[in-house]
Order: sequence, then C-alpha cells, then structure tokens
Amino acid sequence: MQLVNIGILVIFVGFILVFIGALKAGKESTGTNTKVAVGGFIGFIPFGFGNDKNLVLFVTILSAVVFLFFLFFNLRIKP
Repeated sequence: MQLVNIGILVIFVGFILVFIGALKAGKESTGTNTKVAVGGFIGFIPFGFGNDKNLVLFVTILSAVVFLFFLFFNLRIKP
C-alpha cells in the first residue's frame, strides 16, 4: 500500500513540475522560432504534418520505420 502512495506522490510532483515549467517557458519564449511536427500511421499509410518541411519528412520516415518494426515483430513465425 505504501508503494501506491509513493507512486501517486511522484505523479503529482511530475504534474507540478510540468505546470511550473510551462509557466516559466511562457514568459521567456517571446519571439522564438519553434518548429513542430507530428506523425503516425493510419492502417499502413504513414503521415506527418507540421510547420517545417525537413522535420515533417523526418517524422514521416520515422513513423514508417516504426510501422515496419511493428509489422516485423507481429508477423514473424512463432514456435
């Protein structure tokens, strides 16, 4: 039971640290050029979108590689 309490405490401390970090970053990051890209796959088709062309290409290739690893480890012959 004590391990559960420690786990919950660690989660709350993590939330507090993320909240404080977001508040500090909001004040300090005026005028910065932030690049963002998100990717994934739907079915077997990898996709990506974002605001930087090179980063979108990287994320799309990365999601295709992750899909191939997923496919390889799920379709290999099991004894």
